[in-house]
Amino acid sequence: MKYIEILEKCRKSGFKIFTSAEFRNIMNLTLNSAKFLLLRYTARGLLARLKRDLYALKDQMPSTWFLANHLYRPSFISRESALSYYGLIPESLYAVTSVTVKPTRHYDLNEVAYEYHSIKKEAFRSYRAVQISGETVLVAEKEKALADYLYFVFLKKQTLNKRLKLNRIKKLSLVTHIKEYRNPKFLRWYKNDFSIADK
Repeated sequence: MKYIEILEKCRKSGFKIFTSAEFRNIMNLTLNSAKFLLLRYTARGLLARLKRDLYALKDQMPSTWFLANHLYRPSFISRESALSYYGLIPESLYAVTSVTVKPTRHYDLNEVAYEYHSIKKEAFRSYRAVQISGETVLVAEKEKALADYLYFVFLKKQTLNKRLKLNRIKKLSLVTHIKEYRNPKFLRWYKNDFSIADK
């Protein structure tokens, strides 16, 4: 099968990222034929191997956020990346930060760091599908992203950004998300010890 055919079938199917099984189904190939083509076109630099059994079209690489949603599932963009998206921190970021219910992981791909921080299943909620440059990306809601960020500050695994802007935060919603962690000490810390200029 020629690469132009692969390209066309991927476009029609809507797949930007795919596993070997998905590739096999899209192309209607046998297992051995699918493996051969994946190896062949990856070696030729036409397909990108993102990690074990995950591929993308090299000339149609998705955005970093779209990649983040698919590199490690289930996950969604949160913490610093989402706070930057909502304008709550001013810095541009090197890493793409997400949360997951799976173990914490870190990937480096195309000079971008992808960080996945593990949170409780009860707190894995309150994210939405956002359209960014034609791609659908899962992003935490504003107060949820802040709650996730503060949780790791509370655990002392994160340094508090003193330039964090909280004047547009709905405090009742934030407290609701903090309570989802089911950690009374975290809630007490937020109410009694957390301090920032425009809290």
